[in-house]
Amino acid sequence: MAATAAGNYRRTPLERADQRVSWMRPDQAFFAAGACHILAWVCRELHPERPIGITGLRLAAEQQVFHVYATWNGWAFDHSGWNPEPQLFKVNQDFEGRPLERVTIASDLAAFCAEHNSRMPNQYWRDPLPRARDYAVGYPPPWESGRRQT
Repeated sequence: MAATAAGNYRRTPLERADQRVSWMRPDQAFFAAGACHILAWVCRELHPERPIGITGLRLAAEQQVFHVYATWNGWAFDHSGWNPEPQLFKVNQDFEGRPLERVTIASDLAAFCAEHNSRMPNQYWRDPLPRARDYAVGYPPPWESGRRQT
């Protein structure tokens, strides 16, 4: 699947206000907007043998990140699956229409959530971790042989 901008899936005011309504969105929308950070940390958990990084995107000169994804060796994993990281960056920047900055996230999930006002898994309508694991395993990583990346 080609990289798509997270902004294509921004939550509506109702989805932001009601966790159940947000939960009922299709997986791609759920992990693009509202639970991207959960998916990134699950990707890291699923591949402990790899140095999976976590990167955030924010509008230039802003403090708040609006999208989080996992990285490995020039590749990025988010709601779009595995794509070249520069491609993911570009589609998000083009969508936002403003310069973006990459932010390396060096903290754990709890510290990230506290710093960026994001939800921990226990703050969702249901536990998003099994859903994230199921979603992530549907996208074979680039280091698996015989896989052609698009």
